[in-house]
Amino acid sequence: MSSSEEGGSWRAALRRIVAERPTPKAGNESDGTELAVELASGEPSAAVERRVEEAVLNAPRRYARRDVQALTGIEDARARQLWRSMGFADVGDDDVVFTETDLAAIGQLEQLRGTGLVSTDLQDAVIRSMAQAMAGLATWQVEMLYTNLRARELRGEDWPVDLGKVLTALGSLQSYVWRRHLAVAAGRLLATAPDEAEIRTLVVGSSDLVGFTRMSRRLSPSQLIELVELFHGIAANVVADHRGRIVKTVGDAVLFVTDRPEDAAELGLDLIERTVAASGLPELRTGLAIGRILTRFGDIYGEVVDTATRLCTHARPGRVLVDHELATALDGDPRFQLRLRRPLVDQGYPRLHAWGLRRSVNADAVTTD
Repeated sequence: MSSSEEGGSWRAALRRIVAERPTPKAGNESDGTELAVELASGEPSAAVERRVEEAVLNAPRRYARRDVQALTGIEDARARQLWRSMGFADVGDDDVVFTETDLAAIGQLEQLRGTGLVSTDLQDAVIRSMAQAMAGLATWQVEMLYTNLRARELRGEDWPVDLGKVLTALGSLQSYVWRRHLAVAAGRLLATAPDEAEIRTLVVGSSDLVGFTRMSRRLSPSQLIELVELFHGIAANVVADHRGRIVKTVGDAVLFVTDRPEDAAELGLDLIERTVAASGLPELRTGLAIGRILTRFGDIYGEVVDTATRLCTHARPGRVLVDHELATALDGDPRFQLRLRRPLVDQGYPRLHAWGLRRSVNADAVTTD
């Protein structure tokens, strides 16, 4: 199928979502008939893009940047900075871009600062971290919607989507997941020593698929998506099973942490075993290191993170390498075998000591609390 035919399918699917929605009145927007014609033929115009935006935001553009200060009392420079922190490009003084929702959100951000929960010097960093997470979430949700609509269109199936209900359901689900993770994070913090709120001793794990880049060149986009989703699904399940937390995933790589050395060891070995059992995935390699790290806005920093990543890079396919400190922590645990490897030579790490980690032959007979 040609790209133009695929585009036609997408425009037809999109038309069913937004063409019949009432247009919020804020100017001279094109009506539903004009929108349907534009979506069915040719590239979408700026008016069409605006209509889609209004369908998602459920509000029209009403205000230029100069109006924001007059209506909210927030200085222009501050409003600009908040807007950029959310990941959006700056706009001209007379560009009508902002909605009632935008004004309310900017006011809420200032209210949050006023509570003292988020200090002024940290506000931009907090907003930026939140926006980056939401941007990634929004991107895959739109791609998921597009994939489903296009597949149904190609099969000749009609799917009358109520965009409002979809957005409400997604919003409720996101709120629930966020609150659940908030409860877990709060419990974890309460169990942490007061001086370890940001600097903590954790095990960091870095895993990636060997030869993934080379393999990806031979795969179609749909096959590549299927492979990545399979790996990310396995990683999420295994990390959760062993009380770990995924910090981030980047393509074929996953970075995770655990609180206990034995959990990290089990996680690293189990992740490789589960990857081997999955049909079609390349072999996995993993590096583990333990030490004091800085945790900030959901990310982690420090030499331990670099060590885990370097160990992963040097590990052979299907193997786990751990640093000296983690090997010491695991020494004597009957579930694991540790074997000292030749020191690794890496830039900035002239003699990185690495230990190979395996399960003991009689690991299945060992019981632990």
